[in-house]
Amino acid sequence: MSESSTAASRQAARDTLAQEVLEKNRTARRRIAVAESCTGGMVSVALTDIPGSSDVFSAGFITYSGHAKRSQLDVSSEILETFGEVSLATAWAMAAGALANSDADVAVAITGIAGPGGGSEKKPVGHVVFARALRGQDPDDYFTQRVQFGSKDRTMIRHAATLFALDLLQPDRDSLRPSEDIALPA
Repeated sequence: MSESSTAASRQAARDTLAQEVLEKNRTARRRIAVAESCTGGMVSVALTDIPGSSDVFSAGFITYSGHAKRSQLDVSSEILETFGEVSLATAWAMAAGALANSDADVAVAITGIAGPGGGSEKKPVGHVVFARALRGQDPDDYFTQRVQFGSKDRTMIRHAATLFALDLLQPDRDSLRPSEDIALPA
């Protein structure tokens, strides 16, 4: 498959999933927010590329730096210093901050190492952490998950993380609870 047809296929999958997320949340009469780091706004773009998304999409926070996570999402310095910017605790705090700083009913957060550099033995390239929070949910029950995407390609990792995050915004994911680490292809 050529590079352009692969990109078109990825775009089509993203658009289909974003449309489904918006339709299902519209039916459920709820609003969504996202807090993004390594995806740099790709989830927000996927949702806002769909005409009429404003009745469902509440807010998108692109918090690439620790400073942005602190100032926009109220992630504490203690969390960042103790666990790092790519951690379950940081993703959890990002999702909580997205809810607190918006009128959304559900929020998803993404932070990770898309590469090609920046990885380590403990957190290699492709290591992405997600969190999902529902308004009114016990914060101890927020869904969090570390995923190791099986690619070193920045574009593939960011695309796979975008799709994973979009899927987490589906209403039928409301029963998810903290999870074990998983490995997925990118």
